[in-house]
Amino acid sequence: MLLEGLHIPLTTPFHPDGRLNARKLTANVARYSKTPASGLIVLGPSGEPTLLSDDETREALRVAAEAAAPEKVLIAGISRDSVHATLELANFAAELDCDAILVSVPSFVSPESGSSRLDLDHRPVPLSKRWLVELLTFFQTVADRSPLPVILLNAPGRTIPLSVARKASSHPNIIGLCGTGHSVEVQSAVISSLLQHTANTKREVTVTSTFAAVTSRMKRSASQAVTPLISTAALTGSSTTAIAEPPALRTRMKTVGFQIISAHAPRLLDALNLGAVGIAPAFAACAPQASYEVFAAWKDDDQALVEEKQTRLRDAAQFVETLGPSGLKFACDLSGYFGGPARLPHLPPTGEQRAELQRLMQPLRN
Repeated sequence: MLLEGLHIPLTTPFHPDGRLNARKLTANVARYSKTPASGLIVLGPSGEPTLLSDDETREALRVAAEAAAPEKVLIAGISRDSVHATLELANFAAELDCDAILVSVPSFVSPESGSSRLDLDHRPVPLSKRWLVELLTFFQTVADRSPLPVILLNAPGRTIPLSVARKASSHPNIIGLCGTGHSVEVQSAVISSLLQHTANTKREVTVTSTFAAVTSRMKRSASQAVTPLISTAALTGSSTTAIAEPPALRTRMKTVGFQIISAHAPRLLDALNLGAVGIAPAFAACAPQASYEVFAAWKDDDQALVEEKQTRLRDAAQFVETLGPSGLKFACDLSGYFGGPARLPHLPPTGEQRAELQRLMQPLRN
């Protein structure tokens, strides 16, 4: 699966009483489908996935899959603490014709860095070899049995140790990594190391004649039976039925390597210049056009324009992303998407924070 371009991490709408708001999720996905984004990420870190039950997770995935335009790559965040539970959701995502799954570090093994964690007295403790082996086993076993390609998720608080990411990236069903770190040093180290380690990894993916991704839902639509257009009996008296031939899905193959997606809005340009092929900042949920313009300018190799686009969204993105789901959802409301309340225990932004969000989002609303 081709992962180039902007992938919008969806927020998860809730009713004021905390119930999943499927109608607003449908409306958001339908509107995001009209943007130039390449794909949508359902239940990524900004979608509050750990606050949903398994039934709500399945419902959110189903609603998004039904509402998304066929040409949008659909990535399902389905990570659970056990291999068994993760694979159950992977199979469900495959039934919905999702295109890939997003898998993160299990919650019971979540060090603060890729090389050490803190003990109860906040002293660094080297990660045990057993822990590293267990984590690698988790990723590899999921990838072995998953019907969909796996994208590793490097999320805040659930950082994948670089040594594990390097080994996992060699698996034929692990096609990429989303999230590369917030600092320049960490981001540079992660991208450079993974691309160097996977330099000889080459995969053939199906793309359209214009080199866009071909999704599972596009293939399903193209394979559906033709439908009658008009009966020739009404025109000629013949018993033959004329049919409408659907437009053929013209495809070609493209060779790609291990694909990296940057998820930190203030450093999208840095990641793209280092070798990332896609972007998926949480900020894109409230400013999809502004986020896409960074990628588009970079793709056109217009360095002056891409730096201008990156600078334009940097302050707003940094402030929104530091406030978590509540701030992001308020920014979505400002841009005409349904954000609504975050689920408890997330608290809404303060009046001062709302005023600052309104000021920062004013030139970016779309």
